[in-house]
Amino acid sequence: MEAKQTKNGKAFEYALAQVFLDKLQKITTVNILENSSFLKAKSFFNSFEEKAKSLYILNASFAANLLIDLEPKLYFSISKQDCLEIEIMPDKAGIEGDVRDLLIIRALQKWEIGISAKNNHKAVKHQRLSKDIDFGKEWLNNPCSINYFEEISSIFSLLTTLKRQGEQWKNIKDKSSIVYVPILTAFKNEVIKIERLYAGNFSASLVKYLIGNKDFYKVIKGKNKVEIQAFNLYGTLNQSSKDKKSIYKVSKLKFPDRLIEIDFKKNSKTTLILTFNEGWQFSFRIHSASTLVETSLKFDVSLISAPQSLFSNHLVLRN
Repeated sequence: MEAKQTKNGKAFEYALAQVFLDKLQKITTVNILENSSFLKAKSFFNSFEEKAKSLYILNASFAANLLIDLEPKLYFSISKQDCLEIEIMPDKAGIEGDVRDLLIIRALQKWEIGISAKNNHKAVKHQRLSKDIDFGKEWLNNPCSINYFEEISSIFSLLTTLKRQGEQWKNIKDKSSIVYVPILTAFKNEVIKIERLYAGNFSASLVKYLIGNKDFYKVIKGKNKVEIQAFNLYGTLNQSSKDKKSIYKVSKLKFPDRLIEIDFKKNSKTTLILTFNEGWQFSFRIHSASTLVETSLKFDVSLISAPQSLFSNHLVLRN
C-alpha cells in the first residue's frame, strides 16, 4: 500500500512540475532541475497508462491555475536573467522538517514557494515510537522522562520477543488492549508532562514540527476534485510582484499557545486527539504498519481542523 501511495504521489509531483513549465514558459524564463528526484518522479508518471496520466495532468492544471492567481511572482520577472527554477525535492527534506515536495524559486528576487503534493490523503506526519525513541527530544527538543521509558519498557520487550518468534500481528489476540492502549496512555501522560514543563513554547513547537518549518501550499488530489490549502505560518506566501497583486488574500495563520485536551478518540483504542487553541486539532493513530511484529509502532498523524483563517479552495473536475 505504501509503495503504491509513493508511486502515485511522485507521479503527481511530476505532473505539477510539468504543468507549471508548460503554462509559465510562455510568459517567463523557466527551467526544471532534472535531479534524481525529478527523474524518479518522471519514471513513476510514465509507468501509468495514458488515461491515468491525463488525469494527473488535469488535476495538476487545475491546481496550477489557482496557484498562479495566488502568486504573481510565478509569472512576473524583473529581467531576462530572472529565471524561474522548478525543483522536485529529495525525500530527506521531509525528515529535516521541510514537507515541501515541489520548490519553485526566483533566486534573483530571493523568492520561493513550496508545494506539498498529496494523492488522496491528508496525513501530515508518519512518526514511530519504540523503547529507544525519545519523541520529546526528537520532536520538541524537550527530552522524555525516565518514567515514560519505564512505562513502555515491558510492552516493547514483549514485541521484541514476538519478533524473534516471527509472529504476525493478526495472531495477537486483543492487541489493542495489550499493546496500543498502554503505549498511547504512556504517550498521552508524557505529552501532558512536557506541556506543563515547557508551557511557554510547547504548543507552537509541536505544530511547527507536525506542519513543517517552511510555508507551503498543500495540493490534495482526490476523486474528481483538487483541494488547495495555504499553510502561511511564517508570512512568506501570497506576495505581490512589482506590478501585480494576488487575486486572493492568504492570511497568516496563528500558532497555538495552549494544549486544551489530549484524549482517546471516542470508541477507539488506537487514536488520540490533540486539541489546541486557535483552532488546531490533530489525530494520532497508532498501528503496526507491517504483517510481522516489529519492535516499533507507527503514528499516522492527520490534521482534523485548522484556524478558520486557513485559505482552502476545492476545485471540482469535470472531464
